[in-house]
Amino acid sequence: MILKTDLYTHQIAAVEKLSKIKIGALYMEMGTGKTRTALELIAQRLNAGKVDHIIWLCPFSVKESLRRELLKHTDDISSITIVGIESLSSSIRENVNLLELVEKERCFLVVDESNLVKNHRTKRTSNIVRLAGKCPYRLILNGTPISRNEVDLFAQWLVLDWRVLGYRSFWSFAANHVEWDDRIPGRISAALNTGYLVKKIAPYSYQIKKSECLDLPSKTYTVEYTGMTSGQWDHYQAVADRLLFEIDEIRPETIYRLFSSLQSVISGFRVFVDRHITREPFFDDPRKNPRVRDFLEVAGRISEKTVVFCKYTQEIRDLVEVLNEKREGTAVAFYGKLSQKERQENIDKFRNGARFFVANKACAGYGLNLQFANYAIFYSNDWDYATRMQAEDRIHRMGQEKNVHIIDMCVSQSLDERILKCLYKKENMVDSFKRNLDRQKDKKEYLSNWINMKGDVVDAETVRN
Repeated sequence: MILKTDLYTHQIAAVEKLSKIKIGALYMEMGTGKTRTALELIAQRLNAGKVDHIIWLCPFSVKESLRRELLKHTDDISSITIVGIESLSSSIRENVNLLELVEKERCFLVVDESNLVKNHRTKRTSNIVRLAGKCPYRLILNGTPISRNEVDLFAQWLVLDWRVLGYRSFWSFAANHVEWDDRIPGRISAALNTGYLVKKIAPYSYQIKKSECLDLPSKTYTVEYTGMTSGQWDHYQAVADRLLFEIDEIRPETIYRLFSSLQSVISGFRVFVDRHITREPFFDDPRKNPRVRDFLEVAGRISEKTVVFCKYTQEIRDLVEVLNEKREGTAVAFYGKLSQKERQENIDKFRNGARFFVANKACAGYGLNLQFANYAIFYSNDWDYATRMQAEDRIHRMGQEKNVHIIDMCVSQSLDERILKCLYKKENMVDSFKRNLDRQKDKKEYLSNWINMKGDVVDAETVRN
């Protein structure tokens, strides 16, 4: 395999460390070039005759993007089989084909976005562990070793080699590293003896952040405040009152139920509270939604390519529709229900002509290189900080030559502003809420005040400073 692009200094350091061992982990923040680094390790083994074939597992949504990324660095990827990691959960044929391949060939297994195999209980994890056991070389790629807590390490390092941590089963791991919640069976309250885990994985890992290795253009943040109609505000309060009345004990599932419902109302949905939460558009025409109208005003001030992140598929459809009214092809969509072919076609349209790329954060969070755009509008936010950073890193990464402008749409004095405050403080909103909740005597009153921003007026434009 001949590579046609050069390595950066931090990538050379990663290769020097991991080229001496058969297993390893590249914990490199998005935008630091972990794909190119992995390809260097692969090429070394291929060219030395130590492996015959590479199996590269990645999220199904980024298979085509990964193929194109590999072709930027080498003209020959015939020895690489790219497999959507989700298929190992359900496809018997895919599992059989891969097992037959590793029986015939000496394979190098790459698990991209290894946080997707953090659950030791799933069929996906057990299938990957079985596959890995037949591959002499194994590499996991992720932005960070931990997405929730140190427990995430177990399944990932079981894929690499159980001997690194020293535990064959999760229960032996848990006996030394897990503190269970007394109130909720099966819930983990804390990770224990984390220093031991860090020490064990250190010889086999390379970790680096963007701030440590890249001189990227700056990011600026702007908040564009929008509003709701009086009918929306009434509905927002009615939904909040109904759910607060139903809450007898504040548990994670009730918190999610409340927060998700209120966020839906803010975005322009009518929410129906029953055994299951259902929703429908609040407006018969998206142009009647104040959020849509204010978005169009903001978008009209931008003359450059812009990525728009949304939480809900209906939001994506609405925005693409209104943006394309004046000129067909102005905006393209990117979300989970589109086929792989449609997604790639829309990426190409955005690169070659379309001004707006309207995407679901969960779908666009992995593998997309959109650094040819330098504006991002977060039409609706997710309360998870890690998800937010993944989205920002689609444009703020290696190859970005312009200053990046991040714009947040926000309804003041609502859950919208609460989410934004936590994101700007680099916090997960649910985690922040639960920490503060523990100190409260009247938890329901505190929750009510919290979602309505009582006693906590936030200047979201300056909170980051």
